[in-house]
Amino acid sequence: MGDVSDRIGRPTDNGQIGIIDPDCRLIGLHLYDGLFKVIPFDNKGQLKEAFNIRLEELQVLDIKFLYGCSKPTIVVLYQDNKDARHVKTYEVALKDKDFVEGPWSQNNLDNGANLLIPVPPPLCGVIIIGEETIVYCSANAFKAIPIRPSITRAYGRVDADGSRYLLGDHTGLLHLLVITHEKERVTGLKIELLGETSIASTISYLDNAFVYIGSSYGDSQLVKLNLQPDAKGSYVEVLERYVNLGPIVDFCVVDLERQGQGQVVTCSGAYKDGSLRIVRNGIGINEQASVELQGIKGMWSLRSSTDDPFDTFLVVSFISETRILAMNIEDELEETEIEGFCSQVQTLFCHDAVFNQLVQVTSSSVRLVNSTSRELRNEWNARPGYSINVATANATQVLLATGGGHLVYLEIGDGVLTEVKLAQLEYEISCLDINPIGENSNYSQLAAVGMWTDISVRIFSLPDLNLITKEPLGGEIIPRSVLLCVFEGISYLLCALGDGHLLNFLLNTSTGELADRKKVSLGTQPITLRTFSSKNTTHVFAASDRPTVIYSSNKKLLYSNVNLKEVSHMCPFNSAAFPDSLAIAKEGELTIGTIDDIQKLHIRSIPLGEHVRRICHQEQSRTFAICSLKLNQSSTEDSETHYIRLLDDQTFEFISTYQLDTFEYACSILSCSFSDDSNVYYCAGTAYVLPEENEPTKGRILVFIVEDGKLQLIAEKETKGSVYSLNAFNGKLLAGINQKIQLYKWMLREDGTRELQSECGHHGHILALYVQTRGDFIVVGDLMKSISLLIYKHEEGAIEERARDYNANWMSAVEILDDDIYLGAENNFNLFTVRKNSEGATDEERGRLEVAGEYHLGEFVNRFRHGSLVMRLPDSDVGQIPTVIFGTVNGVIGVIASLPHEQYLFLEKLQSNLRKVIKGVGGLSHEQWRSFNNEKKVVDARNFLDGDLIESFLDLNRSKMDEVSKAMNVTVEELCKRVEELTRLH
Repeated sequence: MGDVSDRIGRPTDNGQIGIIDPDCRLIGLHLYDGLFKVIPFDNKGQLKEAFNIRLEELQVLDIKFLYGCSKPTIVVLYQDNKDARHVKTYEVALKDKDFVEGPWSQNNLDNGANLLIPVPPPLCGVIIIGEETIVYCSANAFKAIPIRPSITRAYGRVDADGSRYLLGDHTGLLHLLVITHEKERVTGLKIELLGETSIASTISYLDNAFVYIGSSYGDSQLVKLNLQPDAKGSYVEVLERYVNLGPIVDFCVVDLERQGQGQVVTCSGAYKDGSLRIVRNGIGINEQASVELQGIKGMWSLRSSTDDPFDTFLVVSFISETRILAMNIEDELEETEIEGFCSQVQTLFCHDAVFNQLVQVTSSSVRLVNSTSRELRNEWNARPGYSINVATANATQVLLATGGGHLVYLEIGDGVLTEVKLAQLEYEISCLDINPIGENSNYSQLAAVGMWTDISVRIFSLPDLNLITKEPLGGEIIPRSVLLCVFEGISYLLCALGDGHLLNFLLNTSTGELADRKKVSLGTQPITLRTFSSKNTTHVFAASDRPTVIYSSNKKLLYSNVNLKEVSHMCPFNSAAFPDSLAIAKEGELTIGTIDDIQKLHIRSIPLGEHVRRICHQEQSRTFAICSLKLNQSSTEDSETHYIRLLDDQTFEFISTYQLDTFEYACSILSCSFSDDSNVYYCAGTAYVLPEENEPTKGRILVFIVEDGKLQLIAEKETKGSVYSLNAFNGKLLAGINQKIQLYKWMLREDGTRELQSECGHHGHILALYVQTRGDFIVVGDLMKSISLLIYKHEEGAIEERARDYNANWMSAVEILDDDIYLGAENNFNLFTVRKNSEGATDEERGRLEVAGEYHLGEFVNRFRHGSLVMRLPDSDVGQIPTVIFGTVNGVIGVIASLPHEQYLFLEKLQSNLRKVIKGVGGLSHEQWRSFNNEKKVVDARNFLDGDLIESFLDLNRSKMDEVSKAMNVTVEELCKRVEELTRLH
């Protein structure tokens, strides 16, 4: 491991190049203009000391190693100062640490030549890909063919001998390039169009005509190349897509379902792969049917015979009656009777039993009923003076608690209920479970019992009811629901308390011992636990005020919130009409629905086939407005048309479009209202991008209203530059136009029409690219002059600068975290915060924004927005923590949370202890990676914590956890709980 950066040198414009000699003699790096860095290998494969060789060519486009050369030889594609492009070869003389002129060179290539492909033996040589020609070049051959104008972005070698290559261009077309040859003599080149894929950044030919297309502009794909074309003449068949949100150019946070939970709608992808992506957290329930029912106290699904694959009945229990619903022939839920059931009382528990039987437990008795004839076959009555208050059952066993701490165990036979054992416990029983998790799926050897008074959970053996394990839970809150379950082959005991906490233990099924206790907070109300299965995997549904699905991934329990407000009861209802469904009781209604895939994030894709650059949402008209551009490819030249489009916020269909002028680009969009006007408008800012201008000198602000689903242009205002940003500001419109900030007011003309009228402005920026406002304060992110703070003075009607950050940061996004702290992202992939110093003693101090926090994110942030992807309950521990979401060029969506000081100090200590325990990939230092670094300085991260590192605590094995716990002097259970709470922020 080492550092290859140099103190001096100008970083290359065309990106870094790293290549390895095919015979593994050295690594070559082109990192700075005019220098080629060599890292030689010794004969054991160890790296030796690196050295630089001067490279005369300053504008390098590509460098590759050639195959089949006795000395390591590079081929360099470069541009000279007259913009002509040439190829040169150099031998690397390791002893002299210098270049020797190579075997051949080739001058005056295609002006668009940008990619070299070295050809392996036996042919050797190099292919030079241009925009209009492809050339094969070696010491003794030169072949060229013309191609349709295109920019090739990626290539993949098909055969080991390098006679066929796949080429991917900037429009997503995939070509096959073939080198025709007789033995080792190249006779020519052929190229053939195969079809269309995502715009490729990498192409890997796997085998048997399977190809992986890696794309940074759209979804990556696994494709198959067929021998015969399909109906559209394409040889490419897409088998799988791998979601990529990048580049996220803009996004907005909306609550489309109006459930208090944010979703992120991103402008993703580029060019033809442009799309909108709707990203939401948690698991959705897709409602199939619902019926109004008040006061549900419990629900169970039953089958009409033991071997029936589907459920027939849904038993719904109320405080003084039990109703039975079933699917009729029209696939509707209707009420029915099971004659053997007692329906005038509340049902405590129901279950399918062996021998085509059903079990119903009420407060006075256990009834065994034939599931086909629906008649009563047997009944076990509680002893006089006792009533059943808690019950559970499986297909062969029933376990009951009758008052006074009595625990009664029955077994089910063909038409018989046998009381096998009665145990007297010292306290009352609060919950029971005998879900079979051993070998036999109908019979459990363990019973879990939750207790009042001593607040414990106990494990008893069946059939003899001997106490095996007693686990005190601590605290005053009783266990309300226990469940024995298996995830990924590991047995657990889950225990839910009356205050919304959930404990989980590892359960040893042979000894009944409990270990590895963990506690999480799911909500604030009592929880009831039920298992259900989805896609042949068992999961657990925790019904409460924050319904949650508990599932396991990589042998670790995960908790994903369900996008429903409050669920009191749930049971699986796998009927023929609604396979794999759930019945869910929530306030006043019973819903039957299917459940989404069990995963944390759900991403829906709306492909638009054009490049989306800006988006905003308007609640009143239930629409989105987007700014997008379409490439028009004609034979002569490519041109772009820019649009402002209106989309329905439920169907995401285009409902209206406004086309901009030639050369006019949309730069910003906003939904806002003005003072003294009740309407809500969309405002768009544009720029005329003319080929001969360095910076636009003209733009427009367009004001639209949505009427009957159409965009109507109400007013337009010409500007003296590009309108980079628009903000609603105290009933007016604030625009960032080139180097100035301009405030417009909305005026009524005499004829009743309205117009934007300039009120005041503020000069003094290089380019005011990003603007955020709060009250009368305006925060500006400049192209290169970091962040400045302006204030609008009502009396004078003027905007003045209040303070600025004097560092030179090239900004990419800004956001206001609170009145005094502003967040910025800059183009070296760092984040930083600055603080307004209102208490400063001198004007000079007050005029300076001090840097409060610094951090290296390693991602280029395009946008910050306030909001959250999770439902935030005000009464939960994390409900009060404000969060900002960011979107990046690589398609990352991240969260920045502002922590209370005491929590920050605790987690900072945890982070520094985790750094000692968790080693980074390749042994790289986490501290170094997270240090703020730009061209001028490198400083340690401060006032920022790495949430991903802290959450990885939950993935550590127990001994590592103990190590951290010892160093922190905090129990593992408490650490797990604090870190689990953090995971609730996103």
